[in-house]
Amino acid sequence: MSKRKKLINSFKYAFSGIASAFKTERNMKIHVLAVVLVTLAGFLFKISKMEWIICIILFGMVISLELANTAIETTVDIAMPERNEKAKLAKDISAGAVLVCAFVSVIVGLMIFVPKIYDMVISVI
Repeated sequence: MSKRKKLINSFKYAFSGIASAFKTERNMKIHVLAVVLVTLAGFLFKISKMEWIICIILFGMVISLELANTAIETTVDIAMPERNEKAKLAKDISAGAVLVCAFVSVIVGLMIFVPKIYDMVISVI
């Protein structure tokens, strides 16, 4: 197999994994919905280039961490199909990492958008 074909296949596999996570994971759907809503709000409130950069970095971090969490949970389920406290701990910690990243993203989002919403409300009043 040529190097070009291997590269193309690696992208296919990666996109297949993303699509699979979106189809099967409720939290991935929630994160993608948040990305869409924040993107729409970004256009509505005309956020700055730096604010877009921050949002895009946070989008990537949350989605990537959710993908990693899904991979970890799937791997643990394969390796340890019966209930095991250490397997549960690994899954819980992985989910916790996503939660921390999402929580921080919400705080940053509030810091970006609340002043803009406030200014819009004040200008209407």
